[in-house]
Parts: sequence; structure tokens; C-alpha cells
Amino acid sequence: MPNTRSSSHRKLFIVIIVAVVIIALSMVSAFVWPGWALNKQVDRQQQQEQVKEPTTPAIDAVALPKDATELLKAMPDSVLNFARTKADSSETWKSTSPLEEYTLTYSTGKKSDDITLIVGQWSASDSAKTQYGSLTEKLTGKTLYSGAVKVHGNETGEYVVRENKENAKFATAVWYNDTVVFQATGSAAGVGRFVQKFPL
Repeated sequence: MPNTRSSSHRKLFIVIIVAVVIIALSMVSAFVWPGWALNKQVDRQQQQEQVKEPTTPAIDAVALPKDATELLKAMPDSVLNFARTKADSSETWKSTSPLEEYTLTYSTGKKSDDITLIVGQWSASDSAKTQYGSLTEKLTGKTLYSGAVKVHGNETGEYVVRENKENAKFATAVWYNDTVVFQATGSAAGVGRFVQKFPL
């Protein structure tokens, strides 16, 4: 009669050996070659380093004209490391009859990082909301962020940030706050940071 206990022990021993070998190979793969676990740690460190962007501008903001309106004066000199380098009257949205409209440039000093900001004001919040809807309808890229604009806990508008459909490295943000509408265009990373810290 065959020794079933001995046979069972032999099979168990083989299973244990195979399991140990698999674990050993997994450890070698993770930390020696090709080292995928270490690669993930490096990637995580690189991502953290990329997040550590400057929070103050390296260049000075350009002064506003002496006859600047209250709306233009409300535009910040800087947002994080973006400084205002240009502020001109514009007519991009002229057909929708804003009370006033300006195009501003915010820069880090590196032209490829520039953000173009268009701001306009209407006489009523409903008109600003209509303009917001018209602008967002033209944005066809993937939505990166969206939500409500709140001031002191009260909802005063909406915002959306969408990447450029043709080039995902760029994005456009549109938002309105009561009677004022904003549109910021630039690199996706820059626009995301800029909009989050923009005071209006």
C-alpha cells in the first residue's frame, strides 16, 4: 500500500519551494532588474518636484495706465509667479456689448508660459452668464475642472477649465463672477495654477 502521507508531504514541499522561488523572482524584478518598484518611486519624486513651482514672480508687473477704470484696477499685479506684463482695451467680445473689456498678459518671464486673460463686464449678471455660456460652448476639449464660483459662501458664478482639443498641453479657463466674465488661455499646467489663485 503506497505511503499517502509521504506523497502528500512531498507535494506540499514542492508547492512551498515553488512559492519561495516566485516570491524571490518578484523581489528581484521589483528592486533589482528591471526595478519597476524603484522606477515608480523615482516617478513619484519627479512629480513632486514638478509640483513645487515658484509662488512669487521673478519679474516686475507693468503699471496700469493712470486713467485705469475700477475693473482694470481690480486686476492683480501678480498671481503666484505670473506678473502682469500687459493690459490693453480690447474688442474681442464687442458684439455682446460689454460695458468695458480688456486683454491682459501674465508672464513668468518665459514667453511659453504666458497666460492671456480677457476680462469684460456687463450691466447685469444674466448678461454675464449668457456670455459665459456662449464661450464655454466653443470649448470642445476635455474638461479638467469645473464648478461654482463662491464669494463668502454665496454662489456668484461658474467656472470651467478645458484642454485644447488639438493640443492637450494647452487649456482655456472661462468663469464669471456676478457681472464680470474672464477667459484665460495658456499652458494647461499654468492655467490650472493661475485660475486657482486668481482673486476674482
